[in-house]
Amino acid sequence: MRKIIRGRQYDEERALYHTLHTDIIDCIFAGSADGESVLKESADINVEKCSFSLRYPLWHIKGFDVRNTVMDEKTRAAIWYCRNGKISDSKLTGIKAVRECQNIDVRNCYIISQEFGWKSDNIILTDTEIVSEYLFLDSNNVQLKNVKMSGKYSFQYMDNLEIYDSVLDTKDAFWHSKNVTVRNSIVKGEYLGWFSENLTLINCSIIGTQPLCYCKGLKLINCTMVDTDLSFEYSEVNAEIKGNVISVKNPKSGKIILDSVGEIIRDDPVMECTGEVIIRE
Repeated sequence: MRKIIRGRQYDEERALYHTLHTDIIDCIFAGSADGESVLKESADINVEKCSFSLRYPLWHIKGFDVRNTVMDEKTRAAIWYCRNGKISDSKLTGIKAVRECQNIDVRNCYIISQEFGWKSDNIILTDTEIVSEYLFLDSNNVQLKNVKMSGKYSFQYMDNLEIYDSVLDTKDAFWHSKNVTVRNSIVKGEYLGWFSENLTLINCSIIGTQPLCYCKGLKLINCTMVDTDLSFEYSEVNAEIKGNVISVKNPKSGKIILDSVGEIIRDDPVMECTGEVIIRE
């Protein structure tokens, strides 16, 4: 039988430690005792219309559903070592909100959290806005769908990432990543995709200086490139680009097909570079 906890306030250490099969509704986790780890080691919990202002609230949770809930900037490291969870219609603004988690579905949320999603597996973000300086470092099997993202050093050292219908305003995105596919999205940043392996961009707009260098297995299909100078240096690339590219420099191999290019630079390469640049008739 499920238990219901409604309309309570807790601030002591481990207030609901090892809570099982429980619905927690309209509760406040804050107060002068400033206790940590309020729901640590719990399982099969639903959290609805609650407010958190204490550190480490959900650690080692097995099975959870968080809805219409706020975890404020005092809620440091909110969700760690958890698996099989859902977070929807909620606001998370504490640092390091999700880490070393598995099977987490995030929908219709607003998130401000440096270092979000590190070392996690099978994470889905849908219809969500997120601000994160280091997003999803060293994580696997991640999907973003209709996400508006702002950050700097995003998606580094990842494996198996899919992004759809999103806007990414970032910087050194996808560095050292493997098996990444981005579709129907805007990707804005500096030094995008360096040292990546099997990065594919389809129907995307790519914006920013010195993108896509030192790549292996790079593919661009029906993409546009804006303000992209010194592109593709030392990359293994096959690209079909609509419109103009400011400059292409020393592509290692493959073909780059485009409508026009400001400059093709073949200048003092440190390795053999046989990549072709083909201008459409």
